[in-house]
Amino acid sequence: MIDSNCLPEVHISKLVYGGQGLGELQGRKKAFVWNSLPGEVVKARIIKQQNTYVEAIAEEIVSASSERITPLESNYLDTSPWQIMNFESENRYKKDITLELLTRQKVNLSDVIGTTHGENEWRYRNKMEYDFCDDGIGLRLASYQRSSHMKQVVEGSQLAMPCINQAAFSMLNVLSRINVQADVLNTIIIRCTQNAETVASLYVKSPTFPKLKLPNQLKGLRVYFLRPDDNPTNVSLLLYEVGDCVLEDTLLDKQFSYDVDSFFQVNLPVFAEALEHIQAHCQTEEVVDMYSGVGVIGLSVAPKAVDLIEADPKMITMADVNVKKSGLNAQIIKSSSENALSYIEAGKTIIFDPPRAGLSDRVTARVLEAKPPKIIYLSCDPATQARDLARLQVRYNITYFEVFNFFPRTPHIETLAILKAKK
Repeated sequence: MIDSNCLPEVHISKLVYGGQGLGELQGRKKAFVWNSLPGEVVKARIIKQQNTYVEAIAEEIVSASSERITPLESNYLDTSPWQIMNFESENRYKKDITLELLTRQKVNLSDVIGTTHGENEWRYRNKMEYDFCDDGIGLRLASYQRSSHMKQVVEGSQLAMPCINQAAFSMLNVLSRINVQADVLNTIIIRCTQNAETVASLYVKSPTFPKLKLPNQLKGLRVYFLRPDDNPTNVSLLLYEVGDCVLEDTLLDKQFSYDVDSFFQVNLPVFAEALEHIQAHCQTEEVVDMYSGVGVIGLSVAPKAVDLIEADPKMITMADVNVKKSGLNAQIIKSSSENALSYIEAGKTIIFDPPRAGLSDRVTARVLEAKPPKIIYLSCDPATQARDLARLQVRYNITYFEVFNFFPRTPHIETLAILKAKK
């Protein structure tokens, strides 16, 4: 057992999937170290110990990489730990990490397009979530420290569009004026359009939470009561709604509606580029958009007809709005993708944009059985995508693969693969 109070010196060899630097302690135990870059020597504080490895945070940089820059935020390790490197290096590392994941799964790939990114490495996010705390002076926005149950005060986020932070502080003022205490608040989620229209969902711990006045910076607000032990993504009870919580954005010259609780991409300029690439590969008349959410991908790229597969009632409500104004022959199939396997069939282009877990065994098996001519697979987790591509390449060739940086200054990676059925 290594003394967690000591600061062992670690030589960092590379960055690994997840965002940490990889090094080795005495005794050849691996060390996954936050706040470190390849080629650096750091003194690291151990935060977690396992039999074969430790997790740590570099507290002192003994020998710094030329790629290292000064983070813009004091809490960067909690929210965006790759603030420590220049943007060019970040994009290169995301490509390298993705290639390593694909190689490990023995995925046959002729080429990987370089990482595509937008102009904004800061102030790009159209959605942020903040916690609350009381620092002895008053109610403050907060975030949890990495690998800790401790909160620290934050002054907004450098990743968020300016209207997000403005709305967060306007809500903080509303809550402070009526003396709401931090212990009755859970989190606030704020999202905005590219035109800075802004809405929020506030999650509270009391079913009798007072009615709030909508500040000028918000178009709409929903207040939810979370019963003990609930996850903020699984809303228990809507207490009330003030204003209008529906937003609209334009992608590929089409307008899409979504609300404060919908899944919607956080970096729309880069997402629009990904949609353009998808559209270029989407040429069959019939398209099936699995895991379709509010329908953005399928309705953006389908030439004539599209089936949208979605199980979440909230997503379906907004997808119905988008279908009616799409001008396409579109229908919504109210089902999970795993229970709508019959829609994966020959003659149709199948679009996958699954959650981080990737494709289930049932979905993969159905693809291999039905052998639709083309698969378009957008992934928010290149590790599970690499696993799925390794399974699918038995009957498919990967004709196109690109890395997208949807989340600058963080280790998160988005990837797009186009698969064509073998003859």
